[in-house]
Amino acid sequence: MAGFLGDAYLWVKAFHLIAVIFWVAGMFMMPRFFAYHAEENATHGVGSPVDLTWRERERRLMRIIINPAMIVAWVLGLMLAFNIGWMGGWLHAKVAIVLLLSAYHGFLSRWRKEFAAGNNPRTTKFYRVVNELPTLAVVVIVILVIVKPF
Repeated sequence: MAGFLGDAYLWVKAFHLIAVIFWVAGMFMMPRFFAYHAEENATHGVGSPVDLTWRERERRLMRIIINPAMIVAWVLGLMLAFNIGWMGGWLHAKVAIVLLLSAYHGFLSRWRKEFAAGNNPRTTKFYRVVNELPTLAVVVIVILVIVKPF
């Protein structure tokens, strides 16, 4: 592939995909953690040892997996986009969806902080439903990148 990445292009692309897999996997896990956490709080109460254990799990998932993976995915993705010259409407659509995924990531972060503060105004059903949002995004992104419909 031509461009400033030269022979490194495929390596950058591979590591971009790896980072995206970790990022999205973490965003699949976090709402599930929230649903289980909310169920446990209903049984054991806020501030219980179980609650504190869930808070720590959520903190680690966000800080060790989701946040670094998002940063790496964005940096490498931008490198790939600049390498190909931002060609194609498919790429613009992909970036728009990735911006929406980034906003979702921000909501997950905010909800984690609410749990950590002992405040969760949402139901387990809410978390199970929002858990499906990354699925839709991934389906559309994969179709855009592989098929390049426009």
